Amino acid sequence: MRTSQFFFTTQKEAPADAEVISQKMMLRAGYIKRTAAGIYTWMPLGLRVLRKVENIVREEMNNAGALELLMPAVQPFELWQESGRGDQYGPELLRFKDRHQRDFVIGPTHEEVITDVVRRDVKSYRQLPIHLYQIQTKFRDEIRPRFGVMRGREFLMKDGYSFHTSFDDLVREYGKMYATYTKIFSRLGLKFRAVAADTGSIGGTGSHEFHVLADSGEDDIAFCPDSDYAANVELAEAVAPGSPRPAAGKSMEKIATPGKMACADVAEFLGVDPSKVVKTIAVFSEKENGSKTFALLLLRGDHELNEIKAAKIAAIAPFRFATEGEVEAYLGCKPGYIGPVAVNPEKVLIFADRAVAAMGDFICGANEAGLHLSGVNFGRDLPEPIVADLRNVVAGDPSPDGKGKLDICRGIEVGHIFQLRQKYAAALNCNYLDETGKSQTMEMGCYGIGVSRIVGAAIEQGNDEKGIFLPPAIAPFAVCIVPMGYHKSEAVKAAADDLYGQLKTAGIDVVLDDRNERPGVMFADMELIGIPHRIVIGERGLKEGQLEYKGRLEAEATMIAQADILATIKEKLCAG
Repeated sequence: MRTSQFFFTTQKEAPADAEVISQKMMLRAGYIKRTAAGIYTWMPLGLRVLRKVENIVREEMNNAGALELLMPAVQPFELWQESGRGDQYGPELLRFKDRHQRDFVIGPTHEEVITDVVRRDVKSYRQLPIHLYQIQTKFRDEIRPRFGVMRGREFLMKDGYSFHTSFDDLVREYGKMYATYTKIFSRLGLKFRAVAADTGSIGGTGSHEFHVLADSGEDDIAFCPDSDYAANVELAEAVAPGSPRPAAGKSMEKIATPGKMACADVAEFLGVDPSKVVKTIAVFSEKENGSKTFALLLLRGDHELNEIKAAKIAAIAPFRFATEGEVEAYLGCKPGYIGPVAVNPEKVLIFADRAVAAMGDFICGANEAGLHLSGVNFGRDLPEPIVADLRNVVAGDPSPDGKGKLDICRGIEVGHIFQLRQKYAAALNCNYLDETGKSQTMEMGCYGIGVSRIVGAAIEQGNDEKGIFLPPAIAPFAVCIVPMGYHKSEAVKAAADDLYGQLKTAGIDVVLDDRNERPGVMFADMELIGIPHRIVIGERGLKEGQLEYKGRLEAEATMIAQADILATIKEKLCAG
């Protein structure tokens, strides 16, 4: 490709409303143009990167035996009603009526459609297993789209779905997809981690997320440097303290803490570590049958509530945080000084995190404004609580696999695989006849990759003050030729055209910058858009039979014999 024949739209500055580095870089490099909030046009340069990501994903999915199809972006709402997700999904599901007043949605995901496809044509166990996937545009009407293509409303996604006669066979395919995703992200040249994760609204019994590691990531990942353990913080188990609860050493007493409501403020006021204070969080649960439950969740003052874990406690699922009025009605106190001592056990359930259950002589709210209690102990001053894992893990916690301590890093989720089991198959009557002629419900797996999000995540991982640097596998071009004086020197022009032809013949993705621009402008643009390898051709070097080579991340350029440049580039590309 020649830049004179390309739509090249680089900018010196990013728009003021661009939030994260990938958004800024993609707009500056001319990868994307904003069309509306959370909706972008992929320009020719960015589309080259997007298609390279897409092709690697497609190749590996095909290699794994999955079959590609293409489902409609527009889906009949009746399928969502049949699955039970029509009202559950919420306002992110964009709904509309056609001219006949029939209800449709723009698909944010395709579980319903693919299950409908399979239930129509798959009747016998002999037709299973089957794995179908697509690479399709999705739309989720995010309330506040942000971060460019990282959290847009319209995005490109690979979603695959497998159907099985048994859970064991689903587990087999799940393992194959885990290995396939590992190959995909390795081929993309990204630093990533696979982590155990919560299934969330998709449902199912098991899932893993694949995260590109980047400081700007939205997710916290807990991992053990001494083992293979890794999990999203929302799922990572906080292991119970190994030592037993200490015996009570103090008497419980009421202490004045005027105006001190936050645990950190209470700890500072009393001159103790926040780990000696217990924070009390009031929650309220209203079941579909009309029953209501008020509960207190107890955490150590230096720990944070994990709402995902708490929501799995059957007695309070689903829950919300209690209102000020509800706190006053059940505890007789305004929020800020609430605690678990002397509450009515018939009206209030108490759940203590594992770390709290191991505490003695702790400090907590006294259920009176301006007062706390010190020297509080379970079994003496209040009943033994229901113990549960309620908190986020922190760096230094024991690893759940017993092989070291946890560390925390940031990641951007770019892939997620699920063992869906029978959630959608049962709801949509996706059945097959087994060997005995008996009707059975299919087992399902679901496997997603955010194709467009990968581009943003790769840039979050690969950037510097000059611009983007991408792995060669997904860079818009592998090599750029920058001729000095292309329009003034016949020798430079001839050498550039000849090398351009050689590289193209060799199957190398090359761009020749034949614009009539200053060298500084051309250098800056090639660094900004993320070309891994640069060759500079000038009259002085040609006279000495040499060309200048520079890798995108190398500090200094290297002079290479003109006759050796093709072999050198091939060698560097093979090295990755």
